[in-house]
Amino acid sequence: MAKIALIVGSVYGGAQYVAEQAAPLLTNIGHEVVLFDEPKLDQVKALDAGVWLVITSTTGQGDIPDNLLPFYLELKSRFPLLAGKPFAVIALGDSSYETFCGAGEQMRELLLELQGSELAPMLRIDACETLEPENIALPWLEQQLKKI
Repeated sequence: MAKIALIVGSVYGGAQYVAEQAAPLLTNIGHEVVLFDEPKLDQVKALDAGVWLVITSTTGQGDIPDNLLPFYLELKSRFPLLAGKPFAVIALGDSSYETFCGAGEQMRELLLELQGSELAPMLRIDACETLEPENIALPWLEQQLKKI
């Protein structure tokens, strides 16, 4: 199975909770998971994970959470080509905002620009429709990551 870098961007703990629920699920289906809640590019790269999984909420006007922003900026400035590295993004947001899932969109676009390979279309979870995003994220993850 795969080694997965689980990269989290969270403001009020929702994305963090989803990631903490995802880690044992992924481990139980045979993957090795390392969770990064204060990700640093060199640490994530040193793991040499086969897959990058980003779970992030959105803050403000489509902004990336403070704990994920340094990682995003480091990726953007150092521009390490990912050479087809598989990735997936789960974005939590509120569809009543024009910038619904904006942080996830930015991460996805950057990973594609860095020549990452998207495992599945980004999962957008709307806080207006569900109070428990893990109930949507976990089955999606299980289905998508069985492919690897």
